[in-house]
Amino acid sequence: MKKICLASLLISVLLGSACSSSSDEQTFDSSKLNRASEAEVEKIVEAFILAEDGDVIDIPAGFYTFNTQLIIDNKTDITIKGQGMDQTVLSFKPLKSGGEGIKLVGNNLTIENLSIEDAPGDGVKAQHTDGITFRQINVTWTNGDKSKNGTYAVYPVQCKNVLIDGVIASHSRDAGIYVGQSENIVVKNSLAFGNVAGIEIENCDNAEVFDNVARNNSAGVLVFNLPGLPKSDGKGTKIYNNQIIENNHENFATPIGEGPNGNVVTMVPPGSGVILLAAKEVEVYNNQILRNKTTGVAIASYQITGFPSEAPNWSPYSMDIYLHNNQYERTLALPDLSRELGQLISVYNAHGKAKTQDIVYDGIFDETTATSISANPMRICIDETGIESMHFTLFDLSEGEDNIKASAEYSPFQNCKVNVSTSVDHLALN
Repeated sequence: MKKICLASLLISVLLGSACSSSSDEQTFDSSKLNRASEAEVEKIVEAFILAEDGDVIDIPAGFYTFNTQLIIDNKTDITIKGQGMDQTVLSFKPLKSGGEGIKLVGNNLTIENLSIEDAPGDGVKAQHTDGITFRQINVTWTNGDKSKNGTYAVYPVQCKNVLIDGVIASHSRDAGIYVGQSENIVVKNSLAFGNVAGIEIENCDNAEVFDNVARNNSAGVLVFNLPGLPKSDGKGTKIYNNQIIENNHENFATPIGEGPNGNVVTMVPPGSGVILLAAKEVEVYNNQILRNKTTGVAIASYQITGFPSEAPNWSPYSMDIYLHNNQYERTLALPDLSRELGQLISVYNAHGKAKTQDIVYDGIFDETTATSISANPMRICIDETGIESMHFTLFDLSEGEDNIKASAEYSPFQNCKVNVSTSVDHLALN
């Protein structure tokens, strides 16, 4: 299927009022902390280099400025501990190139009670780690929202048994809290703001995201399955008891084709509460999904991106999705027209042009399984109270961009339920 390209006239008419202003909000003022001496900084660098299994790297209060990465490589039972995210700050502003500020590889690793600022790449990355805990850490970029900021604030990838608890992530040019190609995941009690994506679960198995706040991002919570990654289709994600509010921030990600970091998140339209893209076995319930100017929830297949949608052991379709018991509130602001998905939602919805939607479904399905969307072949189940008065749009894109159709018909997705099974008690209770 081709990418959806809408008339430039509509964009030029409405785009000016469709963008949100950026936020310079900070969690606290680190400039008031005592500056660590060169010797004190070197002591911390040495503690990372010389760390042995079972060590605790205890970092006193203060503001530490590093011109090198801090790395734990292939260690077990290491704890990196500050005195509080407002008391111990690790700044990587002088580090002009390279990857993450902190990189962790090993087993049973914990980083807690500190802040990380201005890493050239990701704030803190864990990779190939079984047992990784991020607790009470703040990761940010102090110049606000810039496309030159790091890609991810908190970034566990190819990990097992991931706990993210009480984290604050802001101003990432991609996702504030990103978990990729991992299994057994809990993200709880955390705040993501001022990012392109607040919280993202990508190609992961067995994840729960609950009791978080995602606000003032371009998109609040994403569940993606992307092709061509070492771990293909993920499945089994529950998103519940979150506040997903006013995610209307401009999308400041690196544009595709303008650098090595342009990717699908570049296409995310501002004003998106929850986006499910090629997602499998996802339950979204008991969330407050409020005042996201384009749509509360978007259910989409990967074909909507226009990128190649074939890969081994991977499916481009969203399937086995269950939405129920969420609270929705539409905004009076104009929906986004800066991104093609936003244009589709804004211009071709079933409730009138430039109308915010509560739920949209792109209607793309595996035609080898059914001949019509009315059979609900992808098992999209929507059991929201008051859906008859909500703005729901089902798209028909089968005839291409010259004949896009939109319907408010939600009945094919009623009277069904998907059983999404997760098992993360060993993490959630920590």
